[in-house]
Amino acid sequence: MAQGKYARIDNNRRQQPPSNNYCSTVTIVVFVALCLVGVWMMTSSSIVPGQNVDMPIPKTGKNDVKDQVTDSSINSTDQKEKKPEETYQHKYDKKPSKMPEPKLDEKPEEKPKEKPIEKTTTSSEAQPENKDVTVRHADGQVNQVGGETKSNDGQANIVGQGDLNENTSEEDKSSLYQNKRKHDLADSIKASNDKTGESEVEKVNESQVVEKGAKKDKNEVSNQSPGEQFPSGAQAELTNETSTENGSWSTQAMESKNEKDTQESDKELVVYNWKSCNSTAGPDFIPCLDNWRAIKNLRSTMHYEHRERHCPEEPPTCLVPLPEGYRRPIKWPNSRKKIWYSNVPHTELVEYKGHQNWVKVAGRYLVFPGGGTQFKHGALHYIDFINENVPDIAWGKHSRVILDVGCGVASFGGFLFDRDVLAMSLAPKDEHEAQVQFALERGIPAISAVMGTLRLPFPGKVFDVVHCARCRVPWHIEGGKLLLELNRLLRPGGYFVWSATPVYQKKPEDKEIWKAMSKLLETMCWELVTRVRDRLNGVGLAIYKKPMNNSCYEKRSVQDPPMCEASDDANAAWNVPLQTCMHKVPIDSLQRGSRWPEQWPARLDKTPYWMLGSEMGVYGKPQPEDFVADYEHWKRVVSKSYINGMGINWATVRNVMDMRAIYGGFAAALKDMNVWVMNVVPIDSPDVLPAIYERGLFGIYHDWCQSFSTYPRSYDLMHADHLFSMIKQKCKIVPLVVEVDRILRPEGKLIVRDTAEVVSELESILRSMQWEIRMTYNKDNEGLLSAQKTMWRPKEFETLDYGMMT
Repeated sequence: MAQGKYARIDNNRRQQPPSNNYCSTVTIVVFVALCLVGVWMMTSSSIVPGQNVDMPIPKTGKNDVKDQVTDSSINSTDQKEKKPEETYQHKYDKKPSKMPEPKLDEKPEEKPKEKPIEKTTTSSEAQPENKDVTVRHADGQVNQVGGETKSNDGQANIVGQGDLNENTSEEDKSSLYQNKRKHDLADSIKASNDKTGESEVEKVNESQVVEKGAKKDKNEVSNQSPGEQFPSGAQAELTNETSTENGSWSTQAMESKNEKDTQESDKELVVYNWKSCNSTAGPDFIPCLDNWRAIKNLRSTMHYEHRERHCPEEPPTCLVPLPEGYRRPIKWPNSRKKIWYSNVPHTELVEYKGHQNWVKVAGRYLVFPGGGTQFKHGALHYIDFINENVPDIAWGKHSRVILDVGCGVASFGGFLFDRDVLAMSLAPKDEHEAQVQFALERGIPAISAVMGTLRLPFPGKVFDVVHCARCRVPWHIEGGKLLLELNRLLRPGGYFVWSATPVYQKKPEDKEIWKAMSKLLETMCWELVTRVRDRLNGVGLAIYKKPMNNSCYEKRSVQDPPMCEASDDANAAWNVPLQTCMHKVPIDSLQRGSRWPEQWPARLDKTPYWMLGSEMGVYGKPQPEDFVADYEHWKRVVSKSYINGMGINWATVRNVMDMRAIYGGFAAALKDMNVWVMNVVPIDSPDVLPAIYERGLFGIYHDWCQSFSTYPRSYDLMHADHLFSMIKQKCKIVPLVVEVDRILRPEGKLIVRDTAEVVSELESILRSMQWEIRMTYNKDNEGLLSAQKTMWRPKEFETLDYGMMT
């Protein structure tokens, strides 16, 4: 830029008329000098690297990604024009959430030259106008990404093979030439990466960090990149002063203002002082289930009230410690057979249930033989035995989503994956030590819950099958209150598989229970389909079917159990007391539950028949259109960004949680991956959970101002779509981030899509927790963040009084 200034001064001199021969001589000398300078400028402009003085270099933290990406390799990305993503209006967003996805392997596409634009942000999927984004690398370098490069006069030049013609100015030719060199260099780097193999590609993916409008640090220096150069241009163009708004020169007023803003920002910077949680549960702490202060004050525990949720008034802000010797979990499917003992160092269940083939210790491993109390010779034989006796169950086709009550270590649910069945395994914490924790460590869906005084956090009429293998639940007592809860959850025409001891043993107690159960089930109009004994395992099965209509209910001489009032909402489940009544079967053909869903896998893509075009969906479109648009949106996001563009090694991902699920589109888009997804529908969000079950997926209701009912280190990947901005309206964001840290396994990934402000705040919090920030991306006040939890834990401890058993 100094060259331009000097050229302008000399040109002013040249405009003065000569007064004498001396002046003529000086003029000639100056003219020759200018020519030499001009030649030098034209030749040097093609080799001297330019300085991106308007692009700040971010500070790098201790846990920034260490892999580096060259400037040219990034500049060659995101330039291929793609179809823009659908725009969706979230219920809690003030503006549409339109989140394009960064992609690293796109080659630039030929484009015609266009007029410059003022905005300088773009997505990896081209928008109607050309924009730029800023790429922030974890090593501190910053580059422009997109289909444009900016010249020193603020003009935007589009890179393309067909731009040169006889009317092209020297400045434009120079600009296009420089950009062609950048793309050639990018292609050579890409080719080199292709030769290095998958590991190098993964490094490229994992090391990019994208941001918009990062505030310039007062200590930063200008980044120089051989891939971006200033065009030389005609000397005459340099006489026109570049505007301060678009040029490389700033003003003192702007510099001073930026410095003042930076200082004010530094004053407001929040300092986080993290501590590890000190509680009786130690590394297995679940805040709402280990609240011993609340448990001690309970008036009664006869209905398992002590196993229900009792959340502290203020959620914890300390970090749960790791077990000594914790290591990366074994990958699925090997994890179904064995897990690291150091990750779940409990032997009580081994000693108590070892003879029943649940779990055994084998050196450094806990081994799961695949059997259980009811299927000592293997879960698959037991699963097939059920289907042989009731073919209409049709695992993986007619029956897709089941509830396994009293799941043990969830071997039943673990082997149902081989039959294309999803099982929601459920058991109380500490009834048999760590059984749910064993299940999650193995990569099998499970939650800690109990059938006590409250409804389970699921909508009504959603499970195709309910299973209970020696679950020891007293179904018949108190008017069958617990069995009536199963009736609420079971889909009309669904099956109840009961293989407890009263079915096949002849002890007086078992006989008495069988008699009471038979009477209760008859009054509930459940049909006994079969009662059979498996000679190999030595256990018996009783399989019942829920009615498809109300005719049996109407014929009962005694209305006991009674029918629920019409005002009783079967879908209401969050902190709702259990009721001793039955809900009628829907008879309207357009009501949910009036007929069975499509067979799997067709039901995944099929719009539920009860979604009406006259009703508006979550995004403001008619429900059927809303449903389809959501699925198409997430298929595009997952395939174009999450699978290849986020630096995630999906071979290490098994347990996934969608923290704010809408129609289950994200989970459905992962159907070909070797993962399962827990779809969480916040209690303040639209109640779309029935639709998720209808398509053959599962999920749960939850209030994210409280702790989730799962063990620490349960999930490999957590996904939050505009959850944090929604939660900030009712509670603090820091405890929620702490809860995410508790749930996520070390080296687990978090993907957040939210407002730019929330993403920036989350990045600050996660960095303070020593997380690795893999990528951030901001456009139009919408942000995307990808981060990875580390093994770091604070050395200082905070004692939680309510979590201490004294």
